[in-house]
Amino acid sequence: MARTNPKTVARQKRIKRIRKKIAGTQDMPRLRVFKSAKHIYAQVIDDKAGRTLVSMSTVAKDFTAEDPKGKKGQAHQVGKLLAAKAKAAGIETVVFDRGGYIYHGRVKALSDGAREGGLLF
Repeated sequence: MARTNPKTVARQKRIKRIRKKIAGTQDMPRLRVFKSAKHIYAQVIDDKAGRTLVSMSTVAKDFTAEDPKGKKGQAHQVGKLLAAKAKAAGIETVVFDRGGYIYHGRVKALSDGAREGGLLF
């Protein structure tokens, strides 16, 4: 019999609570963050059309780890690269969806990188 992790259940509840309030449109899409133990992923999503406009992660082919500051440095770099892709796609402003995680550490580093890259949120 499979057991459910209480941390995962609590995070899923937070995600539902956040998603009630946040929705991305074509004019202002949603920047969604997911992190695993080793990697971090970010997507810019248009919820009205139901499609991903731009995505970037530490496992993407065009990502090379240049920052020696570990996972936080990699997250910052993913944010910068995502912002560059979004700007190329014509996206200037986004709504930030932290994915139920605390706005601290890698999530904050990714958002700071995206802001530094030119995204507004």
